[in-house]
Amino acid sequence: MVQKKAPAFNPLIVPEFGVTPAGQPMSYNRGPSRDLAPWIGRIYISKVVLPPDYTLECSQFNDIACLRLQLAGRWAAKTANGWEEAERSACLFGPQTHPMPVRVSGSFTNIGVAIRPGASTALKGVPLGEIVNRLVRTGDLGLPEDELLARFAPEGTPEDWARALEDLFRERVEETGGAVPDPISVQFEQLAYRTPSMTVAQAARDCGVDRRRLERVILRDYGLPPKQVLRRARALDMASHLRGVGDRSEAEAIMLRYYDESHLIHEFADLFGVSPGQFAATAQPLLTLSLEARQARRLEDLKRIAPGDARPWQKAPA
Repeated sequence: MVQKKAPAFNPLIVPEFGVTPAGQPMSYNRGPSRDLAPWIGRIYISKVVLPPDYTLECSQFNDIACLRLQLAGRWAAKTANGWEEAERSACLFGPQTHPMPVRVSGSFTNIGVAIRPGASTALKGVPLGEIVNRLVRTGDLGLPEDELLARFAPEGTPEDWARALEDLFRERVEETGGAVPDPISVQFEQLAYRTPSMTVAQAARDCGVDRRRLERVILRDYGLPPKQVLRRARALDMASHLRGVGDRSEAEAIMLRYYDESHLIHEFADLFGVSPGQFAATAQPLLTLSLEARQARRLEDLKRIAPGDARPWQKAPA
């Protein structure tokens, strides 16, 4: 297994919320208020100071749909439809099958919320299968960007913005009657966090349904077949370990999810486009931010850490 230390990022890049002891960037991120837990997976805010003429090129790789609000900075993302650019904006990003190239120019502030699998279906949102590897401006979804962005005062604190996001979702939940995600999708999310090396047949048995029903529900609520969801979850856990934002005590268990090193290299490169060694040797601040938020969500959902507790990567190695 690759054991190289993930490199620190360019010193010109200054994350406002600090770095881990290993030098990896951090965002402000937390779980939702209890009443919104069925629909929201994570709320995160990233503020990064860059020189005005500096363009940061990186990527993002999200396993679930995310609503993102850009309060400052010019950005572009290479979606399945090609490069799309904007400045102050509000977009719904679909789940991804591979890293999405992104670039940001100048200092930026990004506010986001990870939407749990099944929540888009329950809240009568856009079908996720239509936006895999794509983004949709909120104006095209009936929510004008200017009205949405006006809820987030530039001088606000991260917690002000987090509460504004929660209020937005409470309104949507009330408008749509409070339907919750399908229990099959909820249970499958836990299985993908805990044992992503399991077979689809075993996942169906654990969810108490036949394989065909599992495949229909997961394709609807994740936008992808269950086998692809599990494979991606396994790779994202490995990527988090390589970036230094995973639980070090899981390192051996994560490796054992692969038959051997050649299996790891082949599957990782198929999803990320590079070998694990190349991935570990390259500083990727924006991707690391999204991986860190996902791992925090995963560990809290698995009750490995309590909300608000220090995460394993925030502690210096013993």
